[in-house]
Amino acid sequence: MTTLPHALRRSLTVVILGWTAIAQLTSSAAEPPPASTAGSERDGAKSGQPLLPPADRATPRKDANSRLAHTQLLEKAAKGHIDIYFVGDSITRRWGASDTKYRGLLENWTTNFFGWNAADFGWGADRAENILWRLENGELDGVNPKVIVVLAGTNNLGPGPADDAKIADITRGLKAILDLCRSKAPRAAIILTGIFPRNDNLAALPAIKRINENLAGFCDGKAVRYLNINDRLADRDGRLFEGMMDARDKLHPTVEGYQVWADALKPIFTELLGPPAKTDQAPPPTGDPSAAAQPVAKP
Repeated sequence: MTTLPHALRRSLTVVILGWTAIAQLTSSAAEPPPASTAGSERDGAKSGQPLLPPADRATPRKDANSRLAHTQLLEKAAKGHIDIYFVGDSITRRWGASDTKYRGLLENWTTNFFGWNAADFGWGADRAENILWRLENGELDGVNPKVIVVLAGTNNLGPGPADDAKIADITRGLKAILDLCRSKAPRAAIILTGIFPRNDNLAALPAIKRINENLAGFCDGKAVRYLNINDRLADRDGRLFEGMMDARDKLHPTVEGYQVWADALKPIFTELLGPPAKTDQAPPPTGDPSAAAQPVAKP
């Protein structure tokens, strides 16, 4: 066996280490960690991470759990019998999820919506561009709901205040979701829900107000309706009322917070669909695949 000279061995070691470091940096840049957001689930590119895609450019989540969740949601969509279609991030997801730790939220969902064939297509930590991708890739195909409820955008805000460019970007992302929903379900009435106030990042409150004002401009009050319940969740300065949001993350609604949303939605559902039936045909709820939650039987 030939022994390489010491100087050559040292040079090769430096080269190998250099390429290893480059590969690690490339891997990190190609797939930034998902936002720890709306739930284990918060937004944001931290300093040093690459720029995120525009909010109106459909972008898939790359983690295996999100891919599996997408498969499960495709299966749910294929089962049909869905008259009310909720889509969004974890604020939407937790309400109608089968996860054991959200059992109380699912009970609230069932109490409010049983008989209207409502189904939940939220997924935790999704940004607007991720929701757009899911809708472009089958989760609304062939469903033909009568009503679509959209709540999205909070995970695009990131830490600290948002500048004009970010507000415009998020607005474009939400408009793209609206346009895609109208394209795939042209007969559905769409309810655009204003982004909820969040007290984990008080600096985001002015941006939330401006984005919500933009959303209101997309609505005609008939085919597309704007729903803002923020004055029932927080005071005029955006500080949350006691008990409305999770006391730890100050972002996700409690049962009381979800009930505020339900109380605002149900009169609209009744107007559009009539009173709820005595039976419900919507598919069973799904949950976080990584939690291995057992499906909760519908009554």
